[in-house]
Amino acid sequence: MAVPAEEAGDKKILRVAYLEFPPVSYQSADGTPSGSFIELTRKVAAEAGYEPEFLYLPVSRVYLYLSNGAIDVWPGVTDVPVLHGNVLESWVSPFPVYLSAWYREETPALEHLDQLKQKRVIVIGGYTYAGLLAWLENDTDIRVTEAPNHRSAVDMLKRKRGDYLLDYRQPVREILIKGADSVIREAEVRTRNTAWIFSLAHPRAALLRDEFDDAYLRLMEKGEVPPVREFTEGFMIPGYPDGLR
Repeated sequence: MAVPAEEAGDKKILRVAYLEFPPVSYQSADGTPSGSFIELTRKVAAEAGYEPEFLYLPVSRVYLYLSNGAIDVWPGVTDVPVLHGNVLESWVSPFPVYLSAWYREETPALEHLDQLKQKRVIVIGGYTYAGLLAWLENDTDIRVTEAPNHRSAVDMLKRKRGDYLLDYRQPVREILIKGADSVIREAEVRTRNTAWIFSLAHPRAALLRDEFDDAYLRLMEKGEVPPVREFTEGFMIPGYPDGLR
């Protein structure tokens, strides 16, 4: 196992978890970590003086490994309830991600979460949607069904095995097939912030965060990364649970 963010020979290795979330992060056919957030992580890590060692994991394992220190950092999203008290988030947020409700063209657009009452909602296995999944499962008027991946979820929606699909914009748009998936529509549910999420189990977590933030700012001054964006609450669909805001 790599030494966590310490000297390994003459290199400082940083253990970085990543998910199947194309085109932001994913494992390519040859097993190589790929995606826009992966490339950005490589660039910022190198500027900070680290060599990333990427581990491809399901989201539940990412949360566990961040909590117990088996990984050092995850290029992911902020405000994950199960991670509260176990991580530090970078001050820098490179870009937003969008949670959407997908539906067939004959289905009313989702404009309020109350519309999910008496409906079947498809979710992606392993995703918690920052606590929204638990809220859905606790509502006896909403039937939740799970899909193993984004493509299967869209196919389930098309076959009318659900009324709405909760999934993120970037990976769904990446796999939609022109023509074949023309019946699929999208309604925005919530905007979320990305960040580098550092494990507090690491004794140098605060320093690692500062090194990443400083490296990003240096790269930004050279025009090599996007400008720093402000963390914002962003859009939330009416009816979004108060406890998850």
